Amino acid sequence: MPAVLSGRCHCLGKQTPSITIWRTFLMISITVKTRDGALRTLDAPEGLSLMEAIRAGGIDELLALCGGCCSCATCHIYVEEAPEALKSPQGDDENDLLESLDFRKANSRLSCQLTLSPELQDLVVRIAPED
Repeated sequence: MPAVLSGRCHCLGKQTPSITIWRTFLMISITVKTRDGALRTLDAPEGLSLMEAIRAGGIDELLALCGGCCSCATCHIYVEEAPEALKSPQGDDENDLLESLDFRKANSRLSCQLTLSPELQDLVVRIAPED
């Protein structure tokens, strides 16, 4: 869907004509397993964090209390199926937060730290139990 921009010219105070800008976003397909085992397939634009995509998809059990600042670990997920690109180690902040969790596993990640990209197409994650 195009974005239509219009407004006032700042230098002359005149109304500017509408301008239509076309931007194509590559949609990344992800599958989310909720805590009750339900499967939800979501399509989200690349560049969004996995946490943002899950929340925008209406999955409210992922609390994400800090809003994606990597400071609370309430967006904890398990990566169940992932391409090789995702198997890189976590950053220090993410690792420190994950260490504080009771339900940490080898495949634990914070969804706020994963940015959707073409390499993550068909990612499958499960929402971790609440700590």
